[in-house]
Amino acid sequence: MEAMNDVDFTIRFGGVALQRKHRAGFSLIELLIVVAIILIIAAIAIPNLLRARMAANESSAVSSIRTVNTAEISFESQYQNGYSTSLTQLGPAAAGACTAPTAANACLIDYSLSQATTSSKPKSGYYFTFTTLAGATSYVVGGQPQKSNQTGISTFCSSEDGVIHKDVTGATPPTTVDNCSKLAALQ
Repeated sequence: MEAMNDVDFTIRFGGVALQRKHRAGFSLIELLIVVAIILIIAAIAIPNLLRARMAANESSAVSSIRTVNTAEISFESQYQNGYSTSLTQLGPAAAGACTAPTAANACLIDYSLSQATTSSKPKSGYYFTFTTLAGATSYVVGGQPQKSNQTGISTFCSSEDGVIHKDVTGATPPTTVDNCSKLAALQ
C-alpha cells in the first residue's frame, strides 16, 4: 500500500505509456533555495529600512527644534523676563499635568521633548541641549543623535533667530550663537 501523499500518473506518448511517481512536498534543496532568496532580499532591505528610520529621526529632531524656537518666542512674550533657562521650564511639570502654566512650567512643549535632555531619555532617537546666554536674552538649542550612525547622523542647532543649522559630522551641538551660525543652514 502506498503512502497517502504519493501520486501516480501515466503519460501516453506515441503509444508508449510512461509512468511517474510524484511525491507531494518540497525537497531539502528547494527549501534551501527559498531560504537563500529570502536572506538575499533581507540583506538588501534592512539597510534601506535603517536609513529611512534615521531620516525620520532627523526630521523629528528638526521639528522639535522648531517647536522649541516657537515656544521660546511665546515664553518671552508671555512672561517678559527673557527666554527660559531650560527645556524643562518650557514643558509641563509631569506627563499630562498642564493645568495652570507658570514661568516654572510653561506647558509650551510636550513632556517628552522637555525631558529629552540626556541620551538615556531621547525623543525619536535624539536628545537635546539647551543653553541660555547673556542673562536670558539669547539661547542655543541643539539636537544630537542618541547613537551616532544608528539613530541619526547629523546634529542640529538653532538660536533666537529661528534658523536651524546642520552639522553632518555628528559632533556635539554648539552652545554659542556664533558657533551655531557658522554651520550650514537648512534650506
